[in-house]
Amino acid sequence: MEGRRIGIMGGTFNPIHVGHLMLAEWAMDAMNLDQVWMIPAGMPYMKAGQEILPGAERFRMTQLAVRDNHRLKCLDIEIRREGYTYSYETLEELRKRYPEDEFFFIVGADCLFTIETWKAPERIFASCTLVAAVRGGNTLSELERKKDELKKRFCTENIRLLPFLQMSISSTEIRERIRRKESVRYLVPDNVLAYIKEKGFYREKDK
Repeated sequence: MEGRRIGIMGGTFNPIHVGHLMLAEWAMDAMNLDQVWMIPAGMPYMKAGQEILPGAERFRMTQLAVRDNHRLKCLDIEIRREGYTYSYETLEELRKRYPEDEFFFIVGADCLFTIETWKAPERIFASCTLVAAVRGGNTLSELERKKDELKKRFCTENIRLLPFLQMSISSTEIRERIRRKESVRYLVPDNVLAYIKEKGFYREKDK
């Protein structure tokens, strides 16, 4: 059986929003992917100490967000892992489970400038094609230079730049708007918003 081309999108998804879903669709078209798998982070070491909803709740919101799109899938591979979660471990586990498939790790372009500080970056580059979404902020020439630098350092040709819409939607801003009792309609899928309201997530705690 011929292997699939699978996009991987990780993140805390606290909460997942339309920007995440639009990027998944963009990447599927641009990289000719069969599916994109959304993987809520378990305990991301780079966000230690931050207030993040339990993994099961973020997983449920992500499930709701992708429910009506057969090309999107949600995996609980990281939230089931104990301790801090690292991207290289997830990618290596997926390659072991699905050796016929080719993986494309979708990240923001800013990650090109930080990935060298991640845990075992050489193992990330060995496990996938890195797809960096370009949304403004850095010029294309800066990103091309950084891409070439990383290709040389990690002996890889598997780094692609993906032009994407410039948008400022963020999970942080969505949480803040909910705390301020402001509308987040159209920023998150309707079924995710209904779940957030039902559970009372992100509201100001009573003092």
